[in-house]
Amino acid sequence: MEQKLKIAVFIDFDNIEIGVKSTLHREFDVAAVLDALKERGEIVTKFAYANWGRQESATRALSEHAVQMVQRDPSPRGDKNGADINLALDALEMAFTHDHINAFAIVSGDSDFIALVNKLKQYDKRIFVVGGRAFTSTILQKNCHEFVAYESLIDEPRPRSSAHQQQPPPPLPQSLVQQPQERVLQDRLPQERQDRPPQQPQQQRQPHKRVALDLAQAMPLVERALGVLERREVRPQLGLLKSTMLQLDSTFNEKAYGASSFTDFVEKLQKADYVEVTGGEGRYMIRMKGGGAPEKPTAKPEQAIPLLRDVLETHRFEVDNGAMAEELAEWVRQEQPKLDWHEFGFQEFSELLNYAQDKGLVRIQADEEKGLIVYLGAEFHPPAPPPEPVQEVQVEEEEEDEPQPLVPGQPTATGEIPIPELPPKPQRRPRAPRKTSGDGQQKKRVSRPRKKQPM
Repeated sequence: MEQKLKIAVFIDFDNIEIGVKSTLHREFDVAAVLDALKERGEIVTKFAYANWGRQESATRALSEHAVQMVQRDPSPRGDKNGADINLALDALEMAFTHDHINAFAIVSGDSDFIALVNKLKQYDKRIFVVGGRAFTSTILQKNCHEFVAYESLIDEPRPRSSAHQQQPPPPLPQSLVQQPQERVLQDRLPQERQDRPPQQPQQQRQPHKRVALDLAQAMPLVERALGVLERREVRPQLGLLKSTMLQLDSTFNEKAYGASSFTDFVEKLQKADYVEVTGGEGRYMIRMKGGGAPEKPTAKPEQAIPLLRDVLETHRFEVDNGAMAEELAEWVRQEQPKLDWHEFGFQEFSELLNYAQDKGLVRIQADEEKGLIVYLGAEFHPPAPPPEPVQEVQVEEEEEDEPQPLVPGQPTATGEIPIPELPPKPQRRPRAPRKTSGDGQQKKRVSRPRKKQPM
């Protein structure tokens, strides 16, 4: 029996909000994220980190969903590392003190959370990462148990929002009709201005028209997962197939291939004659079909990097100063017709740029108003090598070694034990020669009596 998941949700609000605005041109919807996580387990606690003084418009939606808002005080340098550190510390503390919580959801696209994800996996926690494919680091996508793409959540039709958009405007009450026309126009004018923002709704509807990927691109992963189940001698049921595919590739999402559910995804594979499905609904058995393999090999994501590099080389000066993502995409269409990012497994051009950023080819900066701005990456601007030390040719003067002091009893450098020198004896003054007599004999000294001193 599969263990029931108790999920703790941690939202890096600053990161996810600017990522959604810059790539999808819409506001972050916390309800869509929580609804997707409820399908995977029970949410027991929810935290969001931001400088809420600048996010007053979002606090109401978070409060309605009982999300605890943790204040992030900006540092004097203006960076956001404080929010990342607080989130990581709180998540680790909860992993240590709440044993019943066995799953964590990190709602962010920041690659700095890779260390946190790896540490939580060491403590046997299941990790979900929720973020956009266009702004979430591919390294973070690959290192979690399941990556939930934010684009797939907003593509799903929401009954309340869709019904609200399709309903015609209500008719005017009879009381308003009887009023003078000028007052009616004054009452309706503010509402009409709100219903006619300048080209804003058109930009917001664009991300919903995402091109579905070809089913042939998913077949290598499906075939590999079926092979794993066959080697384990496990019957390839529907649920086991999806869980095995997520173990092999945490970024898999059936909605990227135009399917509303995994059952719909398998049915599409069956109609395309890629797999053979037996059994009834809820107990499908899947196996590969001999003639259903794709005729042409699918392109791999890394094969798009050389083609994109050629375009960047041509427009090196423009990109070095910062080019809009839409402008770069137009250059790719004109100069590299072979670079159709859909064939390489990317639904949007921004997803290709995000992949190229992790490869060091470009550097992306998100702007809430302008969108994604692309700069040349570290590959075009490698770090300068350290300066080589200047070798000055100088004639070194041979310094005479100072004589080693001799210490009595200690050996010298040659191994000899010095013998201490005795101090020189004091020289005596020479005595005067004695007087001799005429016959050559020395005269004897006659001692005279000393005079007594008077008392």
